[in-house]
Amino acid sequence: MFSATATVINNEPPTHWVGTWGCGLQLTEPKNVPPPPGLAGSTLRQIVHVSIGGKQLRVRFSNLFGTNAAVMNSVHVALGAGTTATSAIDPATDKELAFHGLTSALIPPGEELLSDPFDFDLPPLANLAITICYGATSGNITGHPGSRTTSYILAGNAAAATSMAGAVKTEHWYNIANVEVLAENSSKALITLGDSITDGRGSTTDGNNRWPDDLAGRLNINSATAHVAVINMGIGGNGIFDGLGPAVTKRFDRDVLNQSGVHWLIVFEGVNDIGGSRNPAIATNLIAAYEQFIAKAHARNIRVYGATITPFGTSFYDSPAHETARETVNAWIRTNKLYDAVIDFDAVVRDPVTPTILQSAFDSSDHLHLSPAGYRAMAGAIDLNLFTQ
Repeated sequence: MFSATATVINNEPPTHWVGTWGCGLQLTEPKNVPPPPGLAGSTLRQIVHVSIGGKQLRVRFSNLFGTNAAVMNSVHVALGAGTTATSAIDPATDKELAFHGLTSALIPPGEELLSDPFDFDLPPLANLAITICYGATSGNITGHPGSRTTSYILAGNAAAATSMAGAVKTEHWYNIANVEVLAENSSKALITLGDSITDGRGSTTDGNNRWPDDLAGRLNINSATAHVAVINMGIGGNGIFDGLGPAVTKRFDRDVLNQSGVHWLIVFEGVNDIGGSRNPAIATNLIAAYEQFIAKAHARNIRVYGATITPFGTSFYDSPAHETARETVNAWIRTNKLYDAVIDFDAVVRDPVTPTILQSAFDSSDHLHLSPAGYRAMAGAIDLNLFTQ
């Protein structure tokens, strides 16, 4: 029933584009805008941790929430130098991108722009530096506040610089949306759709130890799943119906259905809806939304796996009504016949004595978000055979 769609490019054997990295986009909030010197007239270097590798790439840039055009005078990509937080690149890998044959580009407000395909030797699980030298920028900036990764801003044009000494550091991504690789037909992408737990709150900055990162690492070293890409579409504070960033009901098509090469989806969202709601019907409403997401994904031949909501006892979301709603939702996830499989994160990380709270070793300290050990446990509990189907 489920199969990836292949296309023929330039009469070569069947190949298709697959996302190897991506992030959920939103209007950047005032507290998360770029620090001085800002983006206009400056260079921004951003580091992304890819999943699968490839020999030909393209990069998508977004001005989806902008009110004015974003001008990119020059854009370069290169492999990062080393595995720790650094602005340094391997200059031998530096490549300037083109857009319809030109090295500068304008992204109109409300639109996205895909680079021309380019040759690049990208290893799996590599750190890729994307460096933009800006002209004018939009007053409203499209971005991803919860990057958990250091970005670097330097006044002037440093797009081809080996390192950016003196750059201002910020832990946000701006205007980058996806990195895609031209892959064999067997390569397909998994979307992890979620909130701050999927976005990695509680993980290590520049450590790439969110649970989707840990899962990508497991998939890569398993021969049967080394072709599976992971695209993290978690947004901190996000909800099915409300919260920070576009609600899932509004972003589902863009962040799931329209991703390149998607074949699997993990739905792990709803805790912010429960925790922020006084509506006694919130569990029922969430279940109805999950059913709609499953139907839409299945219509696109995407396998959908439901993940149970993890404990939040003693957190700021804790209340008897909220715990009842969580348990109601989890009972449905475990027993429904619509999901193609269930990933029981709740069972993995809950305290064995008091199941309404996280195990202490897995608690980041706020009793809601996981620690790196907790994220490793979540990723380690996922059956990799789910991604051979």
